[in-house]
Amino acid sequence: MMTSNLFDQKTAHATAEVTIYKDSDLRALTDNLRQAHDVIKSDAGEWVLLRHADVVAAALDDKRFSSQVSRFLQVPNGLDGAEHEHFRALIDGYLSKEALLPYVSIFDKVATELMSELPKGKMLNAVDDIGAVFAVRAQCAWLGWPTELEPRLLQWMCDNHSATRSKDDVKMAQVAQDFDDIIRSVLQPYRNTDEVAGMFKASTAETKTAENNIAINNVTKNSLDMNSVTAQLCRERIDGRELSEAELVSILRNWTGGDLGSIALCVGVIIAHIVKHPEQVNFWSRATDSELEAIIDEILRIDDPFVSNRRITTCPVSIGAHKLPKGARVQLNWTSANRDEAVFGDNSFDPQKQAAANVVYGIGKHVCPGRLLATWQLRIATQALLTHFKDIQLAAGFSLQREQPPLGGYRHVPVVLA
Repeated sequence: MMTSNLFDQKTAHATAEVTIYKDSDLRALTDNLRQAHDVIKSDAGEWVLLRHADVVAAALDDKRFSSQVSRFLQVPNGLDGAEHEHFRALIDGYLSKEALLPYVSIFDKVATELMSELPKGKMLNAVDDIGAVFAVRAQCAWLGWPTELEPRLLQWMCDNHSATRSKDDVKMAQVAQDFDDIIRSVLQPYRNTDEVAGMFKASTAETKTAENNIAINNVTKNSLDMNSVTAQLCRERIDGRELSEAELVSILRNWTGGDLGSIALCVGVIIAHIVKHPEQVNFWSRATDSELEAIIDEILRIDDPFVSNRRITTCPVSIGAHKLPKGARVQLNWTSANRDEAVFGDNSFDPQKQAAANVVYGIGKHVCPGRLLATWQLRIATQALLTHFKDIQLAAGFSLQREQPPLGGYRHVPVVLA
């Protein structure tokens, strides 16, 4: 449902003000709104861009549409200019093809072990029971975080989505603080300079006695992995200085807090597509890695759980007939842009034809730095799922349940595996 308080059909230049209710389906809502509006104003006061051309233009115009929207530090994509470029260069080093290739076999192992644990013939929620668990295990394996964190991270994901749905500032602040506390608990040993220096020296020193060998083996087994992504990040420098704790927390929050929920929702969307289009599964099972990645990208274009990013105008801006003042808060709605009929026609499934205009991971300087990581993880999880199970069906008597705003995708994907 929606209310249109300001829009008058006779006044073409007016802006629709839309109230988004908690039971709204954002994909269906923006599909309807896009038929009459290119820009709307949300009940939160944000100017929401619905058209592909406008969203892309704003994303590419980082001078007039600043990413420094949040009052909290967000590294790198909440930064602009040279500061963004410096942090982005550092972070891209961890997310390049060369950096991620050694983890492919690890992600394969995580996915294979998870699928082997899933029960057959029992109803599962693909979002929570498959997507969330895979996301937590894969990210912990990549970052070198202890497996003991899994229950705590899964509970945090549940709490975070609940708080996000509620739009309660107090609840959202609390879950944000809870996650920062998790990150700090992981960082604390690495940030103990004396301990880290001693361990790093011990782990690399040549030893001459059996006793020293035993001691170093114990350090390796029972202490920190000084070659983990988290350990390496703690040793990074930018502009000649060490990263602050706030910067480290922000980077790791983006890599985990942001990605865990997104990967889980993506897995839900992929499995929902499978149960709705079982005729495609045979080809998926035979597809090459690149073919399956293109298929997944197209599924996520049609039903994009990465709903939006925010910008703030640095000067007055015109978008069509709409005049936005300096300081206007703008939402780039990727879900809507990815379904714009002016670009994608009737939104039929066509991985090759639609790929060039697909903006699931954004576009421009602030394009998602973790695109390759997410693409590989989703492809690996899908391949493992199709290898272990020959039949994936919607649970009898149940239906797919969409997420509530401001989240996208599905909240409940009840499936039975066989």
